[in-house]
Amino acid sequence: MHILIVEDDPVVADVLGMTLEEAGHFQSTAHNIETALAELKHNAIDAVLLDINLPDGDGTRLARLIRKTHMPVPILVVSGNASTDDKIAALGAGADGYLTKPFDRFELLANLDAIIRRTHGHSSATVSVGNLEVDLNRHLALVAGTQLPLTGKEFRIVEFLALRKGSVLSKTAFLSHLYGGMDEPEPKIIDVFICKLRRKLELAGASGVSIDTVWGQGYILRETEAVNQTPGSLPASIETPRAETSTRTDANVAELRAG
Repeated sequence: MHILIVEDDPVVADVLGMTLEEAGHFQSTAHNIETALAELKHNAIDAVLLDINLPDGDGTRLARLIRKTHMPVPILVVSGNASTDDKIAALGAGADGYLTKPFDRFELLANLDAIIRRTHGHSSATVSVGNLEVDLNRHLALVAGTQLPLTGKEFRIVEFLALRKGSVLSKTAFLSHLYGGMDEPEPKIIDVFICKLRRKLELAGASGVSIDTVWGQGYILRETEAVNQTPGSLPASIETPRAETSTRTDANVAELRAG
């Protein structure tokens, strides 16, 4: 996940950043509202950790600006302001959760994962597509219950696709999700990752799931019908016409010989 930290205190921002990185997330930091809006505009952000007291305005103003643009990114306020009025104001401005400092890092991660899941319509920590299961908490992908051997970036691509199942994702969005605008390689690296993922899914026996190419746009994760390709699954109607054709041909040969 690519998490945007909006925090003007560099010490707090560093602590949040280390917590996110230890949990396998990528993070970028904005110290004010203006920088945060620029990050949201140019990068595919999965969630925002938002402080209330910022140098160029109240954090609730940023929340309102995000919601005014109909941006669906989840917002978790992380603030030292513990008053009920502050919480009501933040949630009313469009925040999805409110966490008071100081907090336990596991509490932070649990709240963050929960609002991300809810934003994408998932009530549990596991996203299922066919016989592929993506465990968002444990950062695992399983096929028919067996763990898929993925690198860190491969899992983040699967996670990105699973949370947005049915949506076309551009290579630019993938690059932003993986690298956050820092030292990004050429877009064709995404083709390489997708090719490897497809191969690993095939070798693991994945069914009912497909990573499809949308030419000129990107990739999409789709849930498909599992197809049983064993010979016994062929309908009898396929064989019957062949038998009838063979019988008619034999009869025609007999008539020609008789003539």
